[in-house]
Amino acid sequence: MKTKLRSYNSPTFLAYALIAPAAIYILCIVAWPLIETVRLSFTNSSLAGEEYIGFENYEKMISSKKFNKIVIRTFVWMFFSVSLKLIIGLIGAVLLNANVFGRSAFRVLVMPPWVVPIAIGMLGWLWLYNGYFGIIAGVGMRTGILDGPFGFLAYKQSAFISTVIADVWVGVPMVTVFFLAAMQGVPKDLYEAAYCDGASRWSRFFRITLPQITPVIVTMSILSAIWTFNSFEIIWILTEGGPRGATTTLIIDTYKQALGNYKFGRGAARAVVVMILLTLFAGFYLALLARINKRVAHE
Repeated sequence: MKTKLRSYNSPTFLAYALIAPAAIYILCIVAWPLIETVRLSFTNSSLAGEEYIGFENYEKMISSKKFNKIVIRTFVWMFFSVSLKLIIGLIGAVLLNANVFGRSAFRVLVMPPWVVPIAIGMLGWLWLYNGYFGIIAGVGMRTGILDGPFGFLAYKQSAFISTVIADVWVGVPMVTVFFLAAMQGVPKDLYEAAYCDGASRWSRFFRITLPQITPVIVTMSILSAIWTFNSFEIIWILTEGGPRGATTTLIIDTYKQALGNYKFGRGAARAVVVMILLTLFAGFYLALLARINKRVAHE
């Protein structure tokens, strides 16, 4: 009896007891749906029923030219969106880090795109892109850039560019805030020493600021790539993947297959592919970040 009481009062038992709720939560919310998704990917599950078909869903995906185009389109969309977020976010962080009047107000004003719910923000962009009532088309017609009403979401190229711009609008504030926090963590002594040595502002930026915030830049680039890759609401609200599939990414295609066409097996197979690609991104991120941190530590 005493042995049982001692085991219940031991630090090991207490540790397992404290971890148990989180472990149960992960098993129920994360592990089980993941396992079920993998299982469904090997079936032809639909409203009509379910039957095991092995790797047929994956074979059809790999051999499908349409799916291959969707994969390429997803990476292109992600590349342009993430690149613009990083560039604009870095410029914004530099400006917000400058010692100018009203700096605190400017830092607050950069937050609304991040704070406003995505659905509300995209409804605003729908009005902006409207060919007849939108501000963008109106300004274009008044300045002579456009000959008449132009629906930005009605044509393939303009719709693709429009979704990229909307996604950048949502993601730039977060990137700016992270870069700004990193810049404020750079020791002031480095700038003072460089200033005394006669280094210009550009030289101080490229030789001090950028090397010091490189780990944060890498972290934000990889995380932003993963979040952009998984972005659903922005494209779905603006175009639903159209026109004619011009803005259909892997996430949109997965949703259409699983819930639009009720082909749960096909949708699950696509979800597994997305998971594998994001896992590779995460592995690449961890390896690259470890390498950069090691190099910074040696310097």
